[in-house]
Amino acid sequence: MKLKNLFFIAFAAIPMIGFSQSSVNTPPDNWQHLDKLKDGIMGVSADKMYNELLKGKSSETVIVAVIDGGVDPMHEDLKDVMWVNPGEIAGNGIDDDHNGFVDDVYGWNFIGNKNGENIHHDQLEITRVYKSYQDKFKNVDPASLSKKEKKEYDEYLALGEKIKEESEEATSNAAFYGGILNAINSVLDATGKESPTMDDLQKLDVKNDEKMAYAVQIVSGMLSEGQDIAETKEQLQGAVDYYGPQAEYYYNPDINPRKLVGDNYANSYEKNYGNNDVKGPDASHGTHVAGLIAATRDNGKGMNGIADNVKIMALRCVPDGDERDKDVANSIIYAVDNGASVINMSFGKSHSWDKKAVDKAVKYAMKNDVLLVHAAGNSNQNNDEDSNYPNDKFEKKGLFGPKKAKNWLEVGALSWKGGEDAVAPFSNYGKENVDLFSPGVDVYSTMPDGGYAKMSGTSMASPVAAGVAAVIRSYYPELSATQVKDVLMSSTVATKNAKVKKPGSKTELVPFSDLSVSGGTINSYEAMKKAATVKPKKKKNKWRSSGKKVSGSPDGKKSRA
Repeated sequence: MKLKNLFFIAFAAIPMIGFSQSSVNTPPDNWQHLDKLKDGIMGVSADKMYNELLKGKSSETVIVAVIDGGVDPMHEDLKDVMWVNPGEIAGNGIDDDHNGFVDDVYGWNFIGNKNGENIHHDQLEITRVYKSYQDKFKNVDPASLSKKEKKEYDEYLALGEKIKEESEEATSNAAFYGGILNAINSVLDATGKESPTMDDLQKLDVKNDEKMAYAVQIVSGMLSEGQDIAETKEQLQGAVDYYGPQAEYYYNPDINPRKLVGDNYANSYEKNYGNNDVKGPDASHGTHVAGLIAATRDNGKGMNGIADNVKIMALRCVPDGDERDKDVANSIIYAVDNGASVINMSFGKSHSWDKKAVDKAVKYAMKNDVLLVHAAGNSNQNNDEDSNYPNDKFEKKGLFGPKKAKNWLEVGALSWKGGEDAVAPFSNYGKENVDLFSPGVDVYSTMPDGGYAKMSGTSMASPVAAGVAAVIRSYYPELSATQVKDVLMSSTVATKNAKVKKPGSKTELVPFSDLSVSGGTINSYEAMKKAATVKPKKKKNKWRSSGKKVSGSPDGKKSRA
């Protein structure tokens, strides 16, 4: 699932995807680029890096794949930095490069069909797992089950309770906020104004209309508290848009949106399905992510990305709901096959359907020297104790095989506030399973159709880190993916003996160094200084910047590329 952002209205705290935040107390729009010593805000020191370290230095163009819910390739700040498949002729309906994907000009969409239709909403993975158990255990006698089956049966019951509870809450919230929204709309219709005043409300005749009387009472209360009706209406619509799909899709085991794609879902190694619509029905999240990495720098428009010489490859596999492992694996493989040096993955979930397929794709990326950057999650959980998928731990370890992916960077979210509030209150953390922290609160970036907005989440922290990694790979292309990770980890910045509020707590203070492996915050200036001192372990890999395809695939078969 696209990792959610947070906003607040007068009635309750509502999590939402892609909400443009506004507050009296907000940072500069470029805070992720700033330097703690020079600017007083703990950004990644990107401006300092460019001004003091990179002037006059040459770099190579590298490809960064954004696996997400969609990217708007025509955005004014992105159109010049989009990867364009050199082997494909746009719009001719022919698979020119014979890779199995027709007109894959900017990338590929694994959650659509050949007719151009796209999945927008889908279930959560826990619902899919529950459904598989339901088909197996619905009418069985528990006493007849084996020890292994009994364990699955107990999980089936536990998931059923969780799904029921969450579904009821989502349904209740959708109805509650929908009711308030309808009340506001009825008053706006009656007054004929988008921002009615108390005088406008007093002119309405509500003596014989209980519903209208209730609606007027609600709007009157908002006005008396100084609320902006238009803004509140927008926030309420966001709440309805958030909870409505939850009630209808997330926790509904009786639907199957996947039918639209038309693939053989049971075959995790099937590749050639989907379509070339990389934008999809809602590209807010992915467009924001792409801009943080690579929005055209110093063009006088909007904002600057972290990296100055990269191309964004768009891969759509994340719906409003949980992504499917088959699509994640295929997105990683596509990115590797088409020359990506860095892959950003701002999504996650609590269960995995086919971790083996994802693990194979991760190993494929590791074999081909591709760095994977992943958001740690927004549940303020300890990832050392609770699972967050995908992750760098291989399910099948073997006697001699690696236990963890060495090309994987797990990123938590940093706030601009500093001090005890330096870590985002929603961010996941983990001394063993989160590598470092990166700016992820009130971060300004691109939105579809030429827009810009601030969003919060580890979804934002991950692409900022991916942007720093891309700069290293661009200016020091001879360094391997594992060396780039080592550089990033060994150059983090942290205040000595600093204590911060533990994510999820308003009062408990913990050492910042205990929340991640590195104990610090990513810093591009320090990372580039460090990179300059590292001796390369590999020969220069020219095909990555040229776009030449690789020759193998993770299932052991010859690549169609």
